[in-house]
Amino acid sequence: MADVEAALDHAKAQFAAKRPKTHAMHKRAAHVMPGGNTRTVLFTAPFPLRVETASGSTITDIDGHSYLDLLGEYSAGIYGHSHPRILEAARAALDKGLNYGAHHEGEVKLAEVVTQRFNMDLVRFTNSGTEANMMALAAARCFTGRSKIMPMAGGYHGGTLYFSHGASPVNAPFDCVMGEYNDIETTRKLIADNADQLAAVILEPMLGGGGGISASPAFLAMLRAETQTRGIVLIFDEVMTSRLHPGGLSAKVGIEPDLKTLGKYVGGGMSFGAFGGRADIMALFDPTSPTALPHAGTFNNNTLTMNVGHVAMTEIYTPAACAELNARGDRLREKLNDLFMRYQVKMKAMGQGSMIVIHPTSGEISTPHDIEDTDKRLRQLLFLDLLEQGIYIAERGFMALSLMVTDADCDRVVRAVEDYVNRRRELLV
Repeated sequence: MADVEAALDHAKAQFAAKRPKTHAMHKRAAHVMPGGNTRTVLFTAPFPLRVETASGSTITDIDGHSYLDLLGEYSAGIYGHSHPRILEAARAALDKGLNYGAHHEGEVKLAEVVTQRFNMDLVRFTNSGTEANMMALAAARCFTGRSKIMPMAGGYHGGTLYFSHGASPVNAPFDCVMGEYNDIETTRKLIADNADQLAAVILEPMLGGGGGISASPAFLAMLRAETQTRGIVLIFDEVMTSRLHPGGLSAKVGIEPDLKTLGKYVGGGMSFGAFGGRADIMALFDPTSPTALPHAGTFNNNTLTMNVGHVAMTEIYTPAACAELNARGDRLREKLNDLFMRYQVKMKAMGQGSMIVIHPTSGEISTPHDIEDTDKRLRQLLFLDLLEQGIYIAERGFMALSLMVTDADCDRVVRAVEDYVNRRRELLV
């Protein structure tokens, strides 16, 4: 599709011409960081944005261009930028001391909120979702005495647990049996064939980084039944999806795993993760036991995250606020899909609630394999065209609405996407 290539080249040139300071900063960054980058997902061609300030739902780059932030820090930024109550809680924590090197009340208060809201017997805190998933898998292996784990093809569970195109070379060296997301019979057979060595099955009940694809209720029910029968630990990675229902997506679908993991928004957008669930598994970490497993982390219970997280989950992202935000996201997704249907273009908005992913296809999407052959260039073109209209999403088409995003903002997004469809329609039919 030469026309796609030409359109993309023009969009990149237009982007670069309007951002001389950003280009210069990228060149400077490349002298001290590989490719000018220290977080892979943030890199975009021809060079990434460099943000100078952020407030509410708006970010402003160093060239002075402002954007409606729909990236939402890949779901961690649910409170928007500089939420006044978050700032107040952070300042209060800093005034009392950042890191005690000791137990304190703040960790107890947040643990009480987290276990009650997400139906966990016991919980432990970490510094990221990656750490939470690594610790949950370690717990499962120690609890069962088995070595293998089953992630899903197309899954992502953190910086050492990439499975988007098979296992990544940077992954932790787990012995993996790769399940097939939403393929009931294939995955059931894989579980049965490896049951004696399989410690855990881990998945997101909706793929966040994998395209906003929801696990079918039948698939999740099969996993719950098979793991329960065979003594395998079922882990739901809810680092992203827990925001989709007041009790997490597991509560919405009505299937309870043995362990679940949570991420940064639960800590108020600070550096945070958590893993928890069944008391008998989590008891492995009880330091009063002579055989307790170790779990280290200087900032696991830092006062900033504990204090801000408690305020965030009790005063800001309440069950009512959660329901309202996800209803707003559902309305936006419906409007986008209505738009794509009306123009008869090969585009589809996936996801649930406040998490939306736009794909350049109109076909059925039920597994990660269904989007493998979509044209990456069309995703890049949408990203760049929306930037021109002052809207910031992920280059892969991902959006995560923050509480600062309004219905009027959503209508603006629909208009901007409609403009993209009108401009690029010959490439999309």
